Amino acid sequence: MLEVEVKYRVSDFCPIEERLRKWGARSIEDRDDNDDYFNAPHRDFAQSDEALRIRRIGSHNAITYKGPRTDKHTKTRVEIEVPIASGDEAAHDLARLLSSLGFRSTASVRKHRSVYEFSRDGFTVQACLDRVEEVGTYVELEIMAEDSRFEPARDVVLKCAAELGLSTMERRSYLELLLEARKSA
Repeated sequence: MLEVEVKYRVSDFCPIEERLRKWGARSIEDRDDNDDYFNAPHRDFAQSDEALRIRRIGSHNAITYKGPRTDKHTKTRVEIEVPIASGDEAAHDLARLLSSLGFRSTASVRKHRSVYEFSRDGFTVQACLDRVEEVGTYVELEIMAEDSRFEPARDVVLKCAAELGLSTMERRSYLELLLEARKSA
């Protein structure tokens, strides 16, 4: 599956939420995410444009691999996410396992995410309104699509972004933005 995604910096969520309500978008959840990123011992993920993270949402945990971006207009990439056991101990044990294999902890990205969902042109679109610690506020629009449906999915997320009045696209990941912010501080 491809994660077909666009991300935009915003200063205010209110007009976005108002438009989403007019579209009939459903509020799916409000949550706090903690993403612990790791770098590989055999290649530098910053150079290869890949990511490996342990995501914690409440007590739920998953390990996620994100491949290199495949499109210059969006943040489209292969995403493989595998749930792991719930709870602090399971996440800690997985981090220890990765460390034992030579993976290095890079940084933790913490965000509060409000997720909305709506249908558009045969796709389920998620709109994520993110407040990212040390980084700022962003709106992500995302469709999970089969490779063969990439172009129509891309067109839908770009069209929705335009209709929401989103204009300041951000292709860097939250991890990249966090590391740059810390470097500048």
